[in-house]
Amino acid sequence: MHKSLPDKTKQFFFVLIKLSIVVGAFYFIYHKLLNNDSLNFNQFWRFLNDTKLFSVKNSLFLVGLSVLNWFFEITKWRYLVSKVRTLSFLEATAQSLGSLTASLFTPNRIGEYGAKAIYYLKPLRKRILLINLISNMMQMGITVILGSIGFLFYYKTYEININYFKLSRGLLILIASVTLLTIGITQSKYKIKGFSLIKIYDFTYNLGIKYLTIGLLLSLVRYAIFSFQFYFILSLFNVPLRYWDAMIIITTLYLLASIIPSITIFDVLIKGSVAIYLFSLADITALPILSCVLLMWLLNFALPSIVGSYFVLNFNLPKTKN
Repeated sequence: MHKSLPDKTKQFFFVLIKLSIVVGAFYFIYHKLLNNDSLNFNQFWRFLNDTKLFSVKNSLFLVGLSVLNWFFEITKWRYLVSKVRTLSFLEATAQSLGSLTASLFTPNRIGEYGAKAIYYLKPLRKRILLINLISNMMQMGITVILGSIGFLFYYKTYEININYFKLSRGLLILIASVTLLTIGITQSKYKIKGFSLIKIYDFTYNLGIKYLTIGLLLSLVRYAIFSFQFYFILSLFNVPLRYWDAMIIITTLYLLASIIPSITIFDVLIKGSVAIYLFSLADITALPILSCVLLMWLLNFALPSIVGSYFVLNFNLPKTKN
């Protein structure tokens, strides 16, 4: 009797935490829709109604692309975590979407690391954290590579005013950072999320080339899907850009947006600001660009987070060995 009270109290607080996560996620989605500083919701809604977006065919196709995007993210997570534990597709879905919901209002989705790790017993959590870090680094790597290529074409295509003094200063800072990073690696003291770079390198190296290649290919497929989805929405909004020209800007946008620290809920504001500038040089007005960015956020973050709330509410701590 004496021991049952603490257990019930723990259960109560555990349920309260899950409810708080879900309520918080729903509130932030609601807040972003109705209190968007960059785009008034009524203006956004009228703009959508003035386009052909809400035909059944186009709506289903857009939702289908979002489902496909998250299918490959779930598949990637299931494959990457197979080095630690074999997951069913449903388990991988619960971990991917549940962690999205839990991390929605954390800086740079940092909460995703803890949310995924908590699905496993303590002896496995460090490896799960490393695998999640590698997964995110893979996606970032694809974004940086394709974004850098896109930026080179963007720079050649559009006239960009560059402050060479600031550029030189930035290069000096970059060189100094690389130098310090190299020293940190050699001394094995520099850490990312609690892990030394030497340990991360050794862990990654031991995973094998085939494992890493498949992970990168799945990241590339995801990138191809959501970047095409962005272009498809632009075409529905009658933005007069060919696919190649649009992809130059889109890849540059994702590169710049990915290196700016942010909370996921503010992703619309940051991407919207960057997108307005990038597309303005192509003589594209702000309204269709802001509407596209908001719609992309709704399809690929808000909607999956709502689904993920189901998995958050049904989550239980692991009690047996994974």
